[in-house]
Amino acid sequence: MRPPPEHVIPAAADSGWRRAAAGPSLPEVNGSVAVPHGLGFWRKMLAFAGPGYLVAVGYMDPGNWATDLAGGSQFGYRLLFVIMISNLMAILLQHLCAKLGIVTGRDLAQACRDHFSRPVSFVLWVLCELAICACDLAEVIGSAVALQLLFGIPLPVGVCLTAFDVLLILLLQHRGFRYLEAVVITLITVIGVCFALELAFVKPSLAGVLGGFVPTTELFRSTEMLYIAIGILGATVMPHNLYLHSSIVQTRKYSQTDDGKAEAIKFATIDSTVALMAALFINAAILILAAATFHRAGRHDVVEIQHAHQLLSPLLGVGAASTLFAVALLASGQNSTITGTLAGQIVMEGFLSLRLKPWIRRMITRLIAIVPAIVVSTLYGEKGTTQLLVLSQVILSLQLPFAVIPLLIFVGSRAKMGRFRPARWVMGLAWLAAAIIVVLNVKYLYDWFTGL
Repeated sequence: MRPPPEHVIPAAADSGWRRAAAGPSLPEVNGSVAVPHGLGFWRKMLAFAGPGYLVAVGYMDPGNWATDLAGGSQFGYRLLFVIMISNLMAILLQHLCAKLGIVTGRDLAQACRDHFSRPVSFVLWVLCELAICACDLAEVIGSAVALQLLFGIPLPVGVCLTAFDVLLILLLQHRGFRYLEAVVITLITVIGVCFALELAFVKPSLAGVLGGFVPTTELFRSTEMLYIAIGILGATVMPHNLYLHSSIVQTRKYSQTDDGKAEAIKFATIDSTVALMAALFINAAILILAAATFHRAGRHDVVEIQHAHQLLSPLLGVGAASTLFAVALLASGQNSTITGTLAGQIVMEGFLSLRLKPWIRRMITRLIAIVPAIVVSTLYGEKGTTQLLVLSQVILSLQLPFAVIPLLIFVGSRAKMGRFRPARWVMGLAWLAAAIIVVLNVKYLYDWFTGL
């Protein structure tokens, strides 16, 4: 399908790209959400609102639960600052993703294909696919655990049932992108309400919470704390979200003039920042709940989601606490399947110019995740699935530089971005964030290989 004139992407010769763009990102929904002219600020912001919440889903998926629970139960409130720093990095990086998509008309995968040589692009594609599979693994395990907690369904059976969520994705995609966004926002609201009630039950220490947001050098002296911190980082700043956001901001039909693009960038940034602040609340709430419930009670061994579910109601003396916990987990797992589907489609189409039917693409990704989840849940039970969940987040963190660094190369290019190239101080902060990510990963790998 040929894109309409207002969505024609500049050729390689006059835009700093090695190759001309093959076409718009997600062509079936590109420019499908109208932004009427003459609206006031609030109504226009509402028209642009939505993509940020799909991105925020990746920052509160089941992978966060395992890492945040482990961090809170083992180290109390002390890792809250890692969640805060990770969230600030996410806000900055997602802003740059939105800017790349709006200004160039390319998503991050298309930009990699059009800038790098074919071998380099192929390697980046493989790494990104591994990250998506790791993320999908977390969604599979999280949803299966929630089904077990709520309905008593055995883990291996629950893992198999997750294959059928593809039907929900197809239904939502056929009804329109706004319906997809509405379902995501509703599920985020369910998660937020559940954790707001949990915090009301647990009554955490305000001084402890505030102190936890102060950075500490203890992180670099404790391999266990560093391992959890990297897991939190991998669960918070999601590699596939960088590809996702650069694409779905283009679902809005904004003017292709410089003024139109500048306005789209402004409202897309507001949208993603507000959504990511909601993700910060949920991530922090999980860790605070674990710290105030388990760490305070001397239960530093609570790292499995199932174990946390069993202990919440007895320790808090509130029967609904465990149920709310499981409901939020199920909503989180189902929400994450939506963004995983879209990200997989964007990455495959962007890097390879290969289009598969959404249900085929979804089933391929899901089956890759289901096989190890079934094996581990059958052989090792709850403890094995939790360890696999935390490991999946570490894999995401290790892959993150291979998505962040290309993004910064592109948005920092005057030839590609023109007048929209970010200010030097913004690029400085972005490269600092990338450096922190790389240093943490190198430090962890060094400790792991040397057995410290």
